[in-house]
Amino acid sequence: QVQVVESGGGLVQAGGSLRLSCAASGSIFSINAMGWYRQAPGKQRELVATITSGSSTNYADSVKGRFTIARDNAKNTVYLQMNSLKSEDTGVYYCNAAVTTQRVTGPYVYWGQGTQVTVSS
Repeated sequence: QVQVVESGGGLVQAGGSLRLSCAASGSIFSINAMGWYRQAPGKQRELVATITSGSSTNYADSVKGRFTIARDNAKNTVYLQMNSLKSEDTGVYYCNAAVTTQRVTGPYVYWGQGTQVTVSS
């Protein structure tokens, strides 16, 4: 079994910064891609940023130049540094991980429960 847990959300003023963390644990053989998604009230979940095991990254146009995704493979952890936050960045931020289990099955995508980010204008 694999668990994915996010942390670091909160309330911040526009222009401020937050750093989100996401740790995967459990029956993990390897992790391929990890990513951050967000869902604003009344909207569909959307991609924010992804990163492969080789550290190739992909960003939504709306966050390019403001957000940075990074990972620590030894800790099975991915981070999202969010700078110059805007009110439209408000939402629940979810992390996922594409995991090959210790039984060498998968990869399967596991999701965390989400962490709330609120940016006040």
